[in-house]
Amino acid sequence: MSHSAVKGKLIAVIGDEDTCTGFLLGGIGELNKKREPNFLVVDKNTSRHDIEEAFRGFLKRDDIAIILINQTIAEEIRYVIDSHDQPIPAVLEIPSKDSPYDSSKDSILRRAKGMFSAEDMR
Repeated sequence: MSHSAVKGKLIAVIGDEDTCTGFLLGGIGELNKKREPNFLVVDKNTSRHDIEEAFRGFLKRDDIAIILINQTIAEEIRYVIDSHDQPIPAVLEIPSKDSPYDSSKDSILRRAKGMFSAEDMR
């Protein structure tokens, strides 16, 4: 049995310092065998390229089941998120302290809504 199957799958976080700190205090922080963390703290000096690389890296890891990303950061790499069409890892956009969640910007939610008719929602 593989190591990740024994311990379970991880949640990855791409977010501002407050978001990452909150999740790390909640116990989600892990390093894989290559000593790569399952989170990226994004600040004003973090390049779009670094965010995109972290996101793509999390997509490739077999130990990650969910990627949480602040919606404001997701907006910067929307084209990459929109191209992700696999159910795992699931990508969930979350609000940050400074920016409330806007469901109209969430491409994954829009895609999910398109799978159901109004009749299904009753």
